[in-house]
Amino acid sequence: MGRSLGELFSDLSQQTADLVRQEMKLAKAEMGEKLADVGPNAVMIGAGVAFGLAAVVSLAAAITLLLIQAGILPWLAAVLTTLVMGIAAFALAQSGLSALKRKSMAPVETMQSLKETTQWLKNPR
Repeated sequence: MGRSLGELFSDLSQQTADLVRQEMKLAKAEMGEKLADVGPNAVMIGAGVAFGLAAVVSLAAAITLLLIQAGILPWLAAVLTTLVMGIAAFALAQSGLSALKRKSMAPVETMQSLKETTQWLKNPR
């Protein structure tokens, strides 16, 4: 003898809940994967910040050293050193930021799977 309508709905409800749990696990795994991709770009941003701080230290060192030297005026040499280090810091930070912008943080695979599940639930064939 066949199963009752209540049993069928109960099974459907349980299977749908299981499916949603599996989709959530997939979303969590996919987001973890995407966050792991962010790490190297964060390192580049950190390197950019480090070079920016080095530019400030370099400014102080350049002023001190160039006061002893003859040739270029000490303040002009210090400003040139600071500009070069500042440009390097900016380039590194921009490189890291643009790499981050190209990465999608959305759980694409999970969203696609959820769309398919929704379609299946609407039109089970």
